[in-house]
Order: sequence, then C-alpha cells, then structure tokens
Amino acid sequence: MKFSKLQGTGNDFIVIDDRENIYLGREGEIAKKLCDRHFSIGADGILFVRNSSTAEIQMVIINADGSYASMCGNGIRCFAKHVWDHNILRRDFIKIETGDGIKEAKIYVENNKVKGVKINMGAPSYKPEDYFSTKKEEIINKKIVENNREYYITSLQMGVPHTVIFGKLDSFNINEGKKIEKNAMFSKGTNVNFCEIIDKENIKVKTWERGAGPTLACGTGSCAVVSAANKLGLTETKVQVAVPGGSLYIEIENENIFMTGPAEHCFQGDIDIL
Repeated sequence: MKFSKLQGTGNDFIVIDDRENIYLGREGEIAKKLCDRHFSIGADGILFVRNSSTAEIQMVIINADGSYASMCGNGIRCFAKHVWDHNILRRDFIKIETGDGIKEAKIYVENNKVKGVKINMGAPSYKPEDYFSTKKEEIINKKIVENNREYYITSLQMGVPHTVIFGKLDSFNINEGKKIEKNAMFSKGTNVNFCEIIDKENIKVKTWERGAGPTLACGTGSCAVVSAANKLGLTETKVQVAVPGGSLYIEIENENIFMTGPAEHCFQGDIDIL
C-alpha cells in the first residue's frame, strides 16, 4: 500500500488513495494497524481518497481506534493539500464530499506550494438530536458533575458532536475528557474541548477527541469553541485559536463558520498491510 503522512497543527493523518475501492470494507482494520505509534506509521486517523457522485472528490475519515468520523477540520485541510499535491484536483477551490455534507476548500498557493487551506465548515447546530443527546433541551452553559467536579458545558454539532467547557486551561487535565465523552447524555459520545478565553479575539484550547484521545489540535473543535464562545457573548466573530500544535483562524460569517490553517506533508512510502 502506498501512503502519505500529513499533519495540520499537529493533528496527523495517513492519506491513502483508494479511488479504486481496493480497501473498501477494511477501513477500520487498516486504521487500527497503521495508526499504532509503536508498531506502525502512527497517526490520529486515516483519510481515504475516494471518487464522489455528488462532489469533485470524497474524503472518508477513520479514527485511530477504527471508528468512523463524519468530519475532521484538520483532516480536510490535509486532504485538500494531498489531492492538490498529487494532481488529483489542482484547483483553487475544491468541493469535497464528507459524512457531514459537501465542504468547500480554498487552496492558498505560493511558489507552486500549498501554504494554507480555508474550509467552509458550514453552520453549527445546537439541537440535541443533532449531536445525539438524550436531553430534550439545548445544552448551553449547563452544569454537570463528572470526575468528582462540576463543569458548565455547552454542546453542539460541528460536523461531529462537541462539548465546550470554559475556564483556566491549567485547571483541567486533558484526561478528564474521557469520562465526559462517555456521559450518558451523549448516546454516541462527544468530543470535549477545554478552553480559556484570553480576550475577545483569542482563545486557548485543548481537546479530548472521541475515538482518538488527546490530540495536538482539533479543527471542528476549534470551530465549535468559537461558535459557543460567540453565542455566550465571550468573543467576537473573528478569533485566533491557539492549540498545542499551533493556531487556527476561525471566522463566523452569517451562520457559517470558516476555518483557515496550515497543512504539511511529512513523508510518504509503502507499507505491507497483509
């Protein structure tokens, strides 16, 4: 199998061109094997490049634990760079089919190299049914008790389910997210974002990702955080989000959220997956 390894603000992915559907049905098995950081390539997830009947190309995301993800913000930037670099689609704008619908990617190129990617992430939803909550009312700044402590949480769907918690970042241990992810009110689990408001235009975030654990960055999480912060009146509509692996620029325009950030190629090669 030929593969490429890419990363976006430290969130790393293995990209596999599977436009001939050679690995269809084996995605989870392949992800668990190749994402192992001790015995294989190592990554937070795998991005399969596939043909699309509704867009120009399709991205299929599989988490490191073999589970499916409908959307990944850092992943889609890496995906867009890969299809541009490999001449699969060499355009300034690319329409990508995902499990969360069709996303538009704007490719920023300098000296024939991709320097950044801007994604229209679509509109968030605060409807409990959209993030698979058992609650009937919206979860906005609601108190819960987990890990023997109180949290005030805001939950939403931003491509995938997200829960946002504000406070001093150093007061949270990222592993606290493990129990919150599995809270009974989230029937399919939730990503957990611990956030600290620096000012109206800057936020610090660290994320516990559903299906991956602690990561250096989460694109959909950064978008969810800015949406929640703006909804609660804590920030403006244009925010720089600092994550452990770098920073992302998030903008709210009308109801849609746009994310701009880097995507970098690490290496490529061949690996035996038999």
